[in-house]
Amino acid sequence: MGVSGCGKSTVGAALAKALDATYVDGDDLHTPENIAKMSTGTPLHDTDRWPWLDRVGDALAHRQETTIIGCSALKRAYRDRIRAKVEEPVLFIHLSGTREEIARRMHNRPGHFMPASLLDSQFAALEAPRSDEFAVTVAINQPLVEIVQELTRTIEMLQQNRNGWRQSI
Repeated sequence: MGVSGCGKSTVGAALAKALDATYVDGDDLHTPENIAKMSTGTPLHDTDRWPWLDRVGDALAHRQETTIIGCSALKRAYRDRIRAKVEEPVLFIHLSGTREEIARRMHNRPGHFMPASLLDSQFAALEAPRSDEFAVTVAINQPLVEIVQELTRTIEMLQQNRNGWRQSI
């Protein structure tokens, strides 16, 4: 989870490979209308997001294998909506970085529908996970291999401490 450009797709795919898991890009679960809206620089409203978040939750709930979905999940209410669909613990991994660092990344990624002009609205909406949420935060200002190693160690530790925990990430 995190704002656009924080590396959800890159980290999610690399972590899935390291964990022998399935990766699903949450962007693929958006409606064409949502993508068109964002492509024109129009931020989504909660009414736009609820059906998308339901699809994210359904995608996690209906998988038998370990599944990682890259999804902004910017607000606690969004994460709660996903959790309600899954009906079991969902680990949220917050990819955290500065606005400047993420803006630089967004300017350097070709072909993505989300324009950098929406970054401020993403940061304005962001509610970092609180201590009572099943979540970890990782800084993105380090090499990808280090992020994946850190997350792999954390997930392995969580698995050992949560008997029967099915990974929904």
